[in-house]
Amino acid sequence: MDEPLDHPSDDLTDDLADDPAGRAGEHLAGSADVSGDVSGTADAPGVLVLAGRPAGDAGGAPARLGEELAAADVVAGDPELLRELARALDVPLTGRVVAYGEAEEDTGAPEVLGALRRGARVLLLTDAGSPSAVPWASGGRHRLVAAAVAAGARVTAVPWPSPAVTALAVSGLPVDRFCVEGTLPSGATERAARLAEVARDPRTLVFHVPAGRLPETLGAVAEGLGGKRRATVCGPEARAVWRGTLADLAAGADADAADDADAVGGSAAGREERLLVVAGAEPAAEPRERPDGAELARRVAAREAAGERRKEAIAAVARDAGLPKRQVYDAVVAAKDGASGEAPDESRPVGRAEGD
Repeated sequence: MDEPLDHPSDDLTDDLADDPAGRAGEHLAGSADVSGDVSGTADAPGVLVLAGRPAGDAGGAPARLGEELAAADVVAGDPELLRELARALDVPLTGRVVAYGEAEEDTGAPEVLGALRRGARVLLLTDAGSPSAVPWASGGRHRLVAAAVAAGARVTAVPWPSPAVTALAVSGLPVDRFCVEGTLPSGATERAARLAEVARDPRTLVFHVPAGRLPETLGAVAEGLGGKRRATVCGPEARAVWRGTLADLAAGADADAADDADAVGGSAAGREERLLVVAGAEPAAEPRERPDGAELARRVAAREAAGERRKEAIAAVARDAGLPKRQVYDAVVAAKDGASGEAPDESRPVGRAEGD
């Protein structure tokens, strides 16, 4: 269950600037995110509804867009476009209008997050009208979604023409780069091979999950990509959403699927596919430059001069450099022999630090 927004969340506005990859959206594992009516009281978490301006004639807009415009406590986006859309759909725009776009991110985001903390229903409209666009990837919208998820707000959407784009939008994961992988093979061997191919892909991954295969797929993806990856499962038309790590989602998949069916109208939901959105791989750490023998010996000598015993100095230098203690000890011995002008004593035991 999502946490109500009755606790301080002022730090979330800082996330928008400090978290350009949109990674502020980590949330409680396995939390159902089922859209419902919110009266705008602090007793219930706020709801953020994502919507896109229809391409071309507004008459082709889904009925839900008009319903959300009329029901929202706050509507955020380009004020002129919002009012124009409301007139075209012949719906009253009774909610407070908040200017939100790339230029207004610094001022609009705190207003939207504040409204969500107070339990409001907020409609965020993008003016990207192309069905093939990723509307929430620009203007800081994906950062706002991530911060809303982190705050415990429920996030849903007026379905975009592409189910994958809708799932990306509500996921709270980075949407600047993504890859729609489609449906994984049903065979375990082929599926594992496909997952191995994308395991190091830094882009957000989207998988279509056929009806009845959610638990199996989540278990396989958790095993193939790592259970600690953040992920989101999006039900039909984004009416039910679960967030957490892959391991936690896999562990609760059967219960979540049952909740999903209840949320969207019974067993019919079980016959529809889900969308699984998974965070991309973290960038590989830069390999550390390994110091040569002379540098290792110099570091040990510096620690000895500061009062450390040689054994502790060798252990500390080895740990800092990510090297075996034996290698550091050998470097110290070589430096000592070199300084005395003696050839290394081949009979001396090599590979043991003092006191080992």
